[in-house]
Amino acid sequence: MTTSTTPPPAPAPEKQQPGAATDRPEGLPARLLRILLTQRIALLVVLLVAVLITMTTLSGNNYLSAPYDSSYLAATLINAVPLVLLGLAELLVITSGRGGIDLSVGAIVSLTGMVFGFAYGEWGWSLFPSLVLAVAFGALCGALNGVLVAYLRFPALITTLATYYAFSSLALVINDQQPINARPIQELYSTARAVEVPFLPDAVPAVPLGVFTYLVPAVVVIWLVMARTTYGRRLYAIGTNDVAAEWTGIDVRRTRFLAYVGAGALSGLVAVYTVAQFASARPDAGVAGNGMALPAITIAVLGGVAITGGIGRVAGVVLATLLIVWLNAGILLAVPGNAGTQFQLFALGFVLVFAALLNGFANRRYGGTS
Repeated sequence: MTTSTTPPPAPAPEKQQPGAATDRPEGLPARLLRILLTQRIALLVVLLVAVLITMTTLSGNNYLSAPYDSSYLAATLINAVPLVLLGLAELLVITSGRGGIDLSVGAIVSLTGMVFGFAYGEWGWSLFPSLVLAVAFGALCGALNGVLVAYLRFPALITTLATYYAFSSLALVINDQQPINARPIQELYSTARAVEVPFLPDAVPAVPLGVFTYLVPAVVVIWLVMARTTYGRRLYAIGTNDVAAEWTGIDVRRTRFLAYVGAGALSGLVAVYTVAQFASARPDAGVAGNGMALPAITIAVLGGVAITGGIGRVAGVVLATLLIVWLNAGILLAVPGNAGTQFQLFALGFVLVFAALLNGFANRRYGGTS
């Protein structure tokens, strides 16, 4: 007797989940898109080159009110110094996670600038002790934020908004709303002048001195802290998952507290720079107009700092600052007067929305940016 068997049915093919990886190799356009969406440094370089080419073309065709050339771009770096430093301050606190943000950095600049003005302009202190006092006082203001956020677990948004009001009010009343512009303060302007870059041809335009005395040292120090120290690794860890970080033995509260202290110290350094830039210690230096905090937060987010914490790079903050500064410089030449300032605000808001949407899209499709 013979029997026949029927082979079992072949298993049904699994359905491909949306967004899942496939075996098909990506084409060149898809690879380039992935790089631009996941590598924020690459995207910022492309956007920066696009802005420079566009503005240079408009300048060459006489659509701008003045030449958009290397000398003009070098001169605008005087505005990039405080923005980079405050962008790095936001990098520290946002990377620490738990909704970390610091709205008080501009108010710390105002109050610390007045303290520096008293020390250097009124009390007869020399420059270096006055500088140390300013950085230490800024760190003290940041420590107040750190205690409230890290140890007392107050929401960072509410905490730094409250200290913003407190610090800015103190800056106004500490000298009866009057600036300090004594002779030593006025002479400090020489530290913000443009200088020739040594060892380079004369064709290279002069660069503001603050780029070498404030910006470069601060960028190097923060990069070393974030990328080459145990503290930097702990900061990224608590920003990614502070519960898991605490289980590994990391002191989450102390690490987050030090992030706010560092942000305050950077704000104190910016205070000294702004006093030199304006040859006056002004009580509204960091809060006048639209203030310094919101542009700094915009630069941090545009530079790839994840608002949820745990992600952020120093190079992204620097490139984002150059993009904003040189875009604003072109807008002022294209739309002179007060209208140009309003267009700058529009561009800043557009860039912030663009960065937030880009971060969300990259997280959904590729799992984040770097």
